[in-house]
Amino acid sequence: MTDEKSAILYRMVLPDHECPFGVRAKQMLEREGFAIEEHILASREEVDAFEEEQGVQTTPQIFIAGERIGGSDDLEAYLRQG
Repeated sequence: MTDEKSAILYRMVLPDHECPFGVRAKQMLEREGFAIEEHILASREEVDAFEEEQGVQTTPQIFIAGERIGGSDDLEAYLRQG
């Protein structure tokens, strides 16, 4: 599979909350036939550390071919272009 059909997905799945935007992003990637390397952020501390490290304010965050695409809305726009 080529890089353009693989994606890295960071999404929040806390004990009492699964981010619906992360679920949506995963579903979009699956529907488009991407192989997904999924990274679950399982605590508020992990989410906060990831957001600080990446310089972002939200999860999920999707990376395709080494490029940060952004969140689920950004992914939707990216997929429309392609």
